[in-house]
Amino acid sequence: MDYYFLWMLLILVMSFALTLYLRHYALHRKLLDVPNSRSSHSVPTPRGGGVAFVLTYLVFLTLAWFFSKVDSSTLMSSAGAGALVAIIGFIDDHRHIAARWRLIGHFTAAVLVIAPLGPFPTITMAGFALDMGVIGLVLSAVYLVWMLNLYNFMDGIDGIAAVEAVTTCLGMVVLYSITQHFELILAPLLLATCVAGFLILNFPPAKIFMGDAGSGFLGVVLAGLSLQAAFKQPGLIWPWLILMGVFIVDATFTLLRRLLRGDKVYEAHRSHAYQFASRQVGKHLPVTLCVGLINLFWLLPIAFCVVRLDFPGLAGVVLAYVPLVLLAIKYHAGALEGATQGP
Repeated sequence: MDYYFLWMLLILVMSFALTLYLRHYALHRKLLDVPNSRSSHSVPTPRGGGVAFVLTYLVFLTLAWFFSKVDSSTLMSSAGAGALVAIIGFIDDHRHIAARWRLIGHFTAAVLVIAPLGPFPTITMAGFALDMGVIGLVLSAVYLVWMLNLYNFMDGIDGIAAVEAVTTCLGMVVLYSITQHFELILAPLLLATCVAGFLILNFPPAKIFMGDAGSGFLGVVLAGLSLQAAFKQPGLIWPWLILMGVFIVDATFTLLRRLLRGDKVYEAHRSHAYQFASRQVGKHLPVTLCVGLINLFWLLPIAFCVVRLDFPGLAGVVLAYVPLVLLAIKYHAGALEGATQGP
């Protein structure tokens, strides 16, 4: 235990040090995110800090694979799919990539996640066994691409994307420990540690932003870890979906409302519930903290009931999501900016 603690401390320090270096580099090269009408921040801020936890995670995950601490599918998901998405995001941060090429790259990354997992597992839902076969693999690819894009959408205020990743991963580490799935612990623990090193400088008020390289990477890696767990034991998909509920509900609710209104959903906007909430309170910190608290004190206990007390997984997702949908409605997720009044 002391051995692992020292390794994680070293990894956290290295991620923080690399984030600090990237901040100085961005300031020197004037790689700044300058506020505009679509921004949720008010001062120019260095960007691209997510590269720090991407590189740190990939290096140490590769070492873990070399010493047989993680399997090849985990490595391919992160070192293959995650790296590809990070590279696409990094280029897009510095030079725009057309949406169609980004989408092709994202689906390619999804294939890299799915390919080593094998056939889609049989899912039991409401007492019925569903063998979805190829349809399940296609839905898995769509899920991966949606998760990496929604993570980009939700990375709009200081610290929120990093806090979501850290609390989700640590929550799964706790649940894996309780259910004795020890072989699944290292990857989410490593990811949480790497992102925590970045979060030190990204916590409100942020001194550096994550950028698309970091947010897309987190989206595809978290989704990949959830699928890897589900392919080993189908019931393990439910706690992942529950713990990522804040991001899934806000992004999906906002997208559907904008689609129904006929908006160009690929255009930048500030109509997510968390963005309305941060403008209402005038700060990013309370909203970011609330996301962490919801994950730890609402979503994690429900996920625990699913994996340990045999609470039905689908019912757990519904129970977890209903208050989140109500929050999305309360904070006008997907509404036209300026068309809302009051809370």
